[in-house]
Amino acid sequence: MKRNVLVIGIGAGNPDYITVQAIDALNRADVFFIPNKGAEKEELARLRREICDRFIRDRTYRMVEFDVPVREKASASYRGGVADWHARIGDIYRGMLADEMQDGECGAFLVWGEPALFDSTIRILDAINASQALDLDFEIIPGISSVQALAARHRIALNLIGEPIAITTGRKLAEGFPENAGSVVVMLDGENSFTAVEEDVDIFWGAYLGTEDEILVSGRLREVSEEITRVRKAARQRKGWIMDTYLLRRTRGD
Repeated sequence: MKRNVLVIGIGAGNPDYITVQAIDALNRADVFFIPNKGAEKEELARLRREICDRFIRDRTYRMVEFDVPVREKASASYRGGVADWHARIGDIYRGMLADEMQDGECGAFLVWGEPALFDSTIRILDAINASQALDLDFEIIPGISSVQALAARHRIALNLIGEPIAITTGRKLAEGFPENAGSVVVMLDGENSFTAVEEDVDIFWGAYLGTEDEILVSGRLREVSEEITRVRKAARQRKGWIMDTYLLRRTRGD
């Protein structure tokens, strides 16, 4: 039988970021697959459940929780390590989609932020389709990304007039500031790679964007770098996890 799956972007942490399209999609689903990333990140699973409770109207649904395997960071090849990690998650997805959905039902994955931006769900479902292990059809419902939330909360536009924007990771930023980019959005930076940036830039940093725990810091990077490092460490120790992103912008006139 064909499995119909919705990949729903649920925003950057604030339930008010849920779009009307996402609410309609929530009300089409019969079963929700909820990732369990350990006790420290139970809050993320709880928020997914709260979103369903708040927005699903007069419809019976069920939830299937699954453990997310840990990525082996000691792998000799970064890309190889990620590919192996995705393959292990794909095996879990295949099992759930085969065993937990009845004929005619619709399943859903609730993806933090925007499913097409730095998330693996689409790639994993594509791989399942390519393997022909299941007859799978899926639809993407876009969400409010942390990049959008960051700009809104700092009350800035992402770009400088006539200048390109780069979106990268902390790992790639550590290799050097992207050339020919006036503004650089950095995601997935667990190592404070901004501390190694030598260019004279401004930074707009945010964590837990849109939530009651939100933290915002901005200013010249060389002046606020230590503050962000300190605040980030304290927040992670307090909550056990952190989701943050930031924008680096070349100083006007460079």
